[in-house]
Amino acid sequence: MLPWTRAPRTPRARRTLVALLLAVTALVAAPTATANAATTQAASSRGWNDYSCRPSAAHPRPVVLVHGTFGNSIDNWLVLAPYLVNRGYCVFSLDYGQLPGVPVFNGLGPIDKSAGQLAVFVDKVLDATGAPKADLVGHSQGGMMPNYYLKFLGGADKVNALVGIAPDNHGTTLLGLTRLLPYFPGIEDLLTTNTPGLADQIAGSAFITKLNAGGDTVPGVRYTVIATKYDEVVTPYRTQYLDGPNVRNVLLQDLCPVDLSEHVAIGTIDRIAFHEVANSLDPAHATPTTCASAVG
Repeated sequence: MLPWTRAPRTPRARRTLVALLLAVTALVAAPTATANAATTQAASSRGWNDYSCRPSAAHPRPVVLVHGTFGNSIDNWLVLAPYLVNRGYCVFSLDYGQLPGVPVFNGLGPIDKSAGQLAVFVDKVLDATGAPKADLVGHSQGGMMPNYYLKFLGGADKVNALVGIAPDNHGTTLLGLTRLLPYFPGIEDLLTTNTPGLADQIAGSAFITKLNAGGDTVPGVRYTVIATKYDEVVTPYRTQYLDGPNVRNVLLQDLCPVDLSEHVAIGTIDRIAFHEVANSLDPAHATPTTCASAVG
């Protein structure tokens, strides 16, 4: 049983929840399709997922991009991947958490299994590039899921840094909308059975409890969390922050007070956030992140 107890009663909350449930239902019923080959080719044509790339002395580690829930290896990174490639990084992205019969929209499978897919992908990237370690950059679930890889699947020996953009490190209440689910008989079972990647992300779930037991971080990895106070998905936004050594928690509005990016925009198009990602990947050459970074 997931920890949903009390329902918000505003019409807006009800409309948003209904939209969410309709989207989930549509995804579960979607026809089978395979897009991985096409997306990999598209990424290569834009300069990332190029397995002939060799890290430079300036950027000695490949960067692995980890998409969010409902995302995929291309759509989530149409801005950030070229941004990093243009700065000399070898950049790779993967698809994970696929469900049978659900095309394009990934990150819906059990998160522990998704972390296993990440482990395999990182090994593939390290073998191809010859680098001893990689840096990970993830959005939303993609910023949180790698923590499981680091803590339980041996990833700490293969990762130098994890940069989470709006990660749900301690789960999310989705503004409390999920507390309405007990009023819709059968919906909780639908989410748990058919979209376990969503259920795993709810604050207090068995997955989140296991993930954070014993502390937020592991030794030897540098962590950065980049959050926005306008996040409407991972709420409250401060729950994104990590506690531990080698952690930097950054609020986007502390860098640029007029930046209004919410959960999706911060991970897909916000160049101010991306400038801070670049700083986190190469802290020895970091430059101040300000509103002017949007045109950098």
